Amino acid sequence: MKAVRFDEYGDPGVLRYEDVELPVPGPGEVRVRVAATSFNPVDGNIRGGFMRGPIPVELPHTPGIDVAGTVDALGEGVNGPAVGDDVVGFLPMDKPGAAAQYVIAPAEILTAAPKSVPLADAAALPLVGLTAWQALFDHGKLTAGQRVLINGAGGAVGGYAVQLAKSTPAYVIATAGPRSADAVKSAGADEVIDHTTTSVIDGVTEPVDVVLNLAPVDPAELAALVTLIRPGGVLVNTTVWMPAPSDEERGVRGIDLFVRSDADQLGQLVALVDRGELRVAVAERVPLAELPALHARASEGAVHGKAVVVPPAG
Repeated sequence: MKAVRFDEYGDPGVLRYEDVELPVPGPGEVRVRVAATSFNPVDGNIRGGFMRGPIPVELPHTPGIDVAGTVDALGEGVNGPAVGDDVVGFLPMDKPGAAAQYVIAPAEILTAAPKSVPLADAAALPLVGLTAWQALFDHGKLTAGQRVLINGAGGAVGGYAVQLAKSTPAYVIATAGPRSADAVKSAGADEVIDHTTTSVIDGVTEPVDVVLNLAPVDPAELAALVTLIRPGGVLVNTTVWMPAPSDEERGVRGIDLFVRSDADQLGQLVALVDRGELRVAVAERVPLAELPALHARASEGAVHGKAVVVPPAG
């Protein structure tokens, strides 16, 4: 089968499109014929060798944490997915990924794919959708009527976070640049602050209950976000290289989010998609052979929105 792999850490040039052996599922595993994976910034960090501590991969490594595809073979003892089922999942980050025609997945991480979007497009959902869900509800404990600030709402996680927060329903304040402001508004944000012209501190005029920080801000800016939160509120931070600040005197908690695979939560996201209550946004579809070029564009900041990566049929 065809796959993209790297056998040493480094810049996007270490990625190779090559023939590899068809994998065989072990106990509790299934083989998925990949309709698509997606690109996530963490893929570039893993390839560059910056995540060797928390995500120790074995080289050569195939990237691609998200998967959408069709179950092709079952390992021993699998109860649940059946051959022919269309599925989506968030793969173990330290195992071979889905930038290939086939991938092995633990059966328990998979859930039925949404029926209302093309199967390949469903690869845009798992990692970023689960990040938004867990940030808002597992950690932020967001409830109806609360006010939430989503800092850095213009990216893929932000798009889902705005939609999910608005459906709670919460009052949503979002920061975004001119390129993504319209998309953030259409996702349901009540207020959009243009971070290129207005500081978030000046733009938020009333306290919020929850801040979700998705932006790579400097430590001083991150600390300033705490001042916008009412006593007893929470800041959830996804830029995990920078610890989330807190304010113990006012009971404001700071939480660093490490997203985890959760098939039940992913199933709830799929249900929202199929009910028309959550929109899956795909900015571009990239052939698997062009994944190295996609990594190169991403390293230059030239990838905007969610890219799904499609292997050749076979």
